[in-house]
Amino acid sequence: MTDQELEVYFRQMNELFRTEGWQALLKDLALNVPVINSVEHTKDVNDLYFRKGQLNILGTLLNLEETTRMGQEESQREEQEDFDPLMGTYADV
Repeated sequence: MTDQELEVYFRQMNELFRTEGWQALLKDLALNVPVINSVEHTKDVNDLYFRKGQLNILGTLLNLEETTRMGQEESQREEQEDFDPLMGTYADV
C-alpha cells in the first residue's frame, strides 16, 4: 500500500469506528461471546472447532479498532523515523 492509500484506509476505518452502527455491532457481538464460548451445547469435536473459529472472528472484530489504532501509530512512527529534519526530506527506503 502506498502512503496515500494507507492514509485513506486509516481515515475510513476511523470514520467507521465513530458510527452508531459500528458501536451497535460490537455490542451485539460481545453479547454473543459467552454463548459461543460455552461448551455445554457442543455436540462433537467438529462443533468445538467451529466455535473456536467463531470466537477467533469475534475477537478480531472486537479488537479491530485497537489493532487499527496501533497500526496507524506504527505507520506514523515509521514516517517520522524516515524524515531527515536537516535535509527536509525523507530517507530512501
